[in-house]
Amino acid sequence: MPAHLLQEEMSSSYTTTTTTTITEPPARIVQNGEGNSEKHLLLAEEDIRPEMKDDIFDPSYKDKEGPRPKLEYVWRNIILMSLLHLGALYGIVLIPTCKVYTWLWGFFYYIISALGITAGAHRLWSHRSYKARLPLRVFLIIANTMAFQNDAYEWARDHRVHHKFSETDADPHNARRGFFFSHVGWLLVRKHPAVKEKGGLLDLSDLKAEKLLMFQRRHYKPAVLLMCFVLPTLVPWYFWGETFQHSLYVATFLRYAIVLNATWLVNSAAHLYGYRPYDKNINPRENILVSLGAVGEGFHNYHHSFPYDYSTSEYRWHINLTTFFIDCMAALGLAYDRKKVSKAAVLAKIKRTGDGSYKSG
Repeated sequence: MPAHLLQEEMSSSYTTTTTTTITEPPARIVQNGEGNSEKHLLLAEEDIRPEMKDDIFDPSYKDKEGPRPKLEYVWRNIILMSLLHLGALYGIVLIPTCKVYTWLWGFFYYIISALGITAGAHRLWSHRSYKARLPLRVFLIIANTMAFQNDAYEWARDHRVHHKFSETDADPHNARRGFFFSHVGWLLVRKHPAVKEKGGLLDLSDLKAEKLLMFQRRHYKPAVLLMCFVLPTLVPWYFWGETFQHSLYVATFLRYAIVLNATWLVNSAAHLYGYRPYDKNINPRENILVSLGAVGEGFHNYHHSFPYDYSTSEYRWHINLTTFFIDCMAALGLAYDRKKVSKAAVLAKIKRTGDGSYKSG
């Protein structure tokens, strides 16, 4: 890695661990999502991130009338995803004959790569819900590369479009098109023209200005080959004598497939199954099982109600390993300016738009 990247911000203080609390903002009136004349109150977004507003839902956007364009299948992705999951299934068969160290290695790799998505691509780069000093950003970009879910720039771009145009044709993984499409199908076909159109209008200058993200983007293919496939396969084989077959199918293919599906469940299951205690007018749900697999990302009704909250949940560490990790980094001075919604704002939102399922504590 170029020396100027490693030198950036190293002189900054490591003692500031501030948290921004978001108080209750005023209400505003907008047309509801069904397009009729009925009006309801929604919370206005407070100006807490003046540098970015492109992850805030735009209720004014409506899908164009008429049939959707014909699906164009991406056969390369279909073939590769099929082969990966066949390899993962074989990996399940091999689990009983794996060495314990290989199990632990696979689990370690799963957690680190998951944090590269949740703490990195999602909460840091997509939503700017907290700030990270250079050593933490370097760790997260490496972990994100281990996860192999597109480079962080592309992941953040698609995720901002998802939030701003959620459950429309401009949403890359529109859950209204069904479980399979929102889970993995969206990766097996060409993007809807509306996704490309709206994604091209977003202000991504903050991402383009970050040298570390652009460095990853330039070198993504060889980096992914090394970090997602070569390294996790060679380590068990070389260091504790695991068979190459077990290393490849369990530590690499099975582990990678689990990380992918845990992330995809946020787009599918957490948009279709669960409660909506904060906003009954949107599809995202609170799904504890998803949160378990996705290290804290299953509190999705809350997250879409308050996308700027670094915890993506009202309850911080409750089934939320990612928040625990960020708080630990803050204690070390590596994370700061964590944005957290106040209790008053949460209760106001619940009273105004919740489905009645909320339980305090």
